Amino acid sequence: MPLPIAFLLPLFFLLAATAPSSRAADADAAPAVPQPRGFYINCGADKEVQVGSIKWVPDAGFIAVGNASAVNKPAILPVLATLRHFPDATARKYCYTVPAVKGSRYLVRTTYFYGGFDGGAEPPVFDQIVDGTLWSAVNTADSARRGMSTYFEMVAQAQGKSMSVCLARRPDTRSSPFISALELVDLEDSMYNTTDFDKYVLSTVTRSAMGAQGEIISYPDDQYNRYWAPFTDGNPTTESHSPIAPADFWNLPPARALKGAITTSRGKKLTVQWPPLELPFASYYVALYFQDPRTASPYSWRVFDVSMNGKDFFRGLNASAAGVMVYSNTIQLAGKTEILLTPNGTCPVGPLINAAEIYQIVPVGGRTATSDVGAMEDLARSLKNPPPDWAGDPCLPRQNSWTGVGCSDDSPVRVLSLDLKNRGLSGSLPDSIGNLTGMNTISLSGNKLSGPIPDFSSTQTLTALHLDGNQFSGAINPSLGNLTNLKELFLNNNNLSGLIPPSLKTKPGLVMRTEGNKLQ
Repeated sequence: MPLPIAFLLPLFFLLAATAPSSRAADADAAPAVPQPRGFYINCGADKEVQVGSIKWVPDAGFIAVGNASAVNKPAILPVLATLRHFPDATARKYCYTVPAVKGSRYLVRTTYFYGGFDGGAEPPVFDQIVDGTLWSAVNTADSARRGMSTYFEMVAQAQGKSMSVCLARRPDTRSSPFISALELVDLEDSMYNTTDFDKYVLSTVTRSAMGAQGEIISYPDDQYNRYWAPFTDGNPTTESHSPIAPADFWNLPPARALKGAITTSRGKKLTVQWPPLELPFASYYVALYFQDPRTASPYSWRVFDVSMNGKDFFRGLNASAAGVMVYSNTIQLAGKTEILLTPNGTCPVGPLINAAEIYQIVPVGGRTATSDVGAMEDLARSLKNPPPDWAGDPCLPRQNSWTGVGCSDDSPVRVLSLDLKNRGLSGSLPDSIGNLTGMNTISLSGNKLSGPIPDFSSTQTLTALHLDGNQFSGAINPSLGNLTNLKELFLNNNNLSGLIPPSLKTKPGLVMRTEGNKLQ
């Protein structure tokens, strides 16, 4: 199930005050830091903008629909000064398509800053979708009242040569969905690799630097531009005096996020209420990071047991100066969560914790057959004016499938029908339309499609092909006579010429219309 919106409301912060921008002043004092690998898309912008170490690019090359708009607020971060909104209420979704490497892992982040761009008093509520998975609802009302931005994150794996990030209206959406920024950041294959990303995505709940204060830690401290929020409670804090090597930790946390820690005195248990929000009942991925802040020596050992909500998480953990990470790949949590660290009876110092991450595990929302996705994408490119929602997964989520496209309930999902009659479409049909081997009916009547009729010999399930009232030319493809299930073939009122294949003239049970052509 997608993340409930109440679960995401605490995940906001004022981007203008965070590390990606405030650390830009240090650029002259330190060597230039290379930009983290990935795409940083400034939605609605018409030119590149540099914010700290990161260059943000306009979104025109990633989306073909929607309107750009400026946000009229003083002293606003450039990335929040524009947005793209989507007033077309007939479209089932509005999708960005970003190049990716199939099988690679990515951090996906969407950022929203309303700023009253549409003159309304409150931002709309809408859904966001990654590939075919319904990720979450987007409700930025609370942060908008505070003049702040909202961000959402997930870790997901690319299933093809691109990833789509889409917005979609809900029944309660009252105005145009919008987006301010979109990021797709490359992660290492070793990161979060105990999750089966063919079946699940990880939706970020929070990422905390324990004992830290001040600004959010991100790039360039975190080379993957993850956000680590400072976290303190009533417990004592300490700071590490040992060198910290992120490569020594699974998931490669930044050294700065491990620099501080929450601790307690010798012999005492350490209780930490974390994360700082109530969780809905769900399955979670939790990673906890520990590092002894003292200078390494034969005596600098710190052993304790770790439990979460009264259940063992790890026993006999030794938080050495080199550091250690422990995790739960799947843990059921709900409500307030308590981490308890219980020291070994002979340990000379109290337990501590340096950093923590928690993600909700969200099942992937199914998958459309790769061959069907490729064929439908080819068709979208071959049409000069496809429907505005023809991007992203053609079938999923089911309530947000492409206009005119009918799909199966199988796994993987198959494209079964195409109904785009009388929509003023122009362009041609690609040869790859024949790869839609699960197709039952195609209705493209009353458009302005031209070019030859492609080979349909692989679409043996096809029962009806309506291409009448277009501008198709050339001969009738003889492959149509070999379609054993074909019952209706409407080719009338085109520019076809030549002989009608004998296999069509004699095909039993076939209703064929060919008038209005130059056929024999």
